[in-house]
Amino acid sequence: MMHRHLNSALVGLKCTACGAHFSSDELINVCLNCGKVLFATYDLERVTSTLRKEDLPLRERTLWRYRELLPVATKEVSLGEGMTPTFRAERLGTKLGCSHLFIKEEGLNPTGTFKSRGLSVAVSRAKELGAQILAMPSAGNAGVALAAYGAKAGLETWVFMPNSAPEMNKLQCQAHGAHLVLVEGLIDAAGREAQKEGQKRGWFDVSTLKEPYRVEGKKTMGFEIAEQFSWRLPDVIIYPTGGGTGLIGMWKAFDELGRLGWIGNGRPRMVAVQSTGCAPIVKAFEEGASHAEPWPDADTIAPGLNVPAPFADYLILGVISDSGGMAVAVTDEEILSSIRDLARDEGIFACPEGAATVAGLRRLLAAGIISGSESILLLNTGSGFIYPGILKGIGTAGDSMTEE
Repeated sequence: MMHRHLNSALVGLKCTACGAHFSSDELINVCLNCGKVLFATYDLERVTSTLRKEDLPLRERTLWRYRELLPVATKEVSLGEGMTPTFRAERLGTKLGCSHLFIKEEGLNPTGTFKSRGLSVAVSRAKELGAQILAMPSAGNAGVALAAYGAKAGLETWVFMPNSAPEMNKLQCQAHGAHLVLVEGLIDAAGREAQKEGQKRGWFDVSTLKEPYRVEGKKTMGFEIAEQFSWRLPDVIIYPTGGGTGLIGMWKAFDELGRLGWIGNGRPRMVAVQSTGCAPIVKAFEEGASHAEPWPDADTIAPGLNVPAPFADYLILGVISDSGGMAVAVTDEEILSSIRDLARDEGIFACPEGAATVAGLRRLLAAGIISGSESILLLNTGSGFIYPGILKGIGTAGDSMTEE
């Protein structure tokens, strides 16, 4: 039991598939029985005795304000991540016919994307449990976050990245001192290479949902959404889905907040947006399947959506189903025009993954699946600054972005 200082109420780990329980006091990746995703569990009664939601505004403006519901018992490895703003998108909302449209701006995290959240918590916990060398495959942004938080923690990091990853991501990893290994193929190929090398060398693998604590960092988006919406959740949350940690994490957060009695029974419909060039979750959702088949020849301009075989497919599909939500695919062209829309209507320079949420919203409004009168939250998961190559063309449709 982890009743130590700093108030973490972590009590153990539980398998999301077979329900087996494990100690949270040693380094562990996946369920030792069935190989599926492990979730951290908390003593929520203890949380209610030390924390009231009314006290939160007095706390630090980072994700560590929720430390009782996070797994770190000693000192966190932090660069100031979390508590990103949620803006009302009035101009874009008016154009789309949505009177209650909001955007949560994750591009303001320390490494420029929401990956800061997961890696802050995962690196903190791995260091606490004695890990020396951390490794992961990454389409780009998660690798940067691992490199940055690894540098802050004084731990050695190895990042396995597709050759096609954004140049900026490669440069950032190297700047932070990570060992960068470029791999032919997509993130699944990078994952195989990382696993092969890591097993030989005894590194701790912090791949998406193949260790229990990145999702704990990502779930803080759910806590912040509840807090920013005055503990009444929006009707719909639209989220760009590759590995799906954020979608799964937010749903876990809502479950914990509900059990604490901080929110009522209402839950948002959770919408997963993918690219038509890589849409395994959309295909599985449309077929009513609980498992997604690997997507052949995946190809999209949004690196974070180019995940042909998400490890936690069953959890992503479960969240969509449990919330009454859905999955929708959008084209690269729609993503590019949505980057421009967000930049011009809302002043937000979004990453392609974040812009995909606008494209997904358009489709669902047109299909009558979402109503313009509902409260709708889009997640922009990162800054467009990371993708100069992708974004060069977006200002040329009709006029130049450099003109006054």
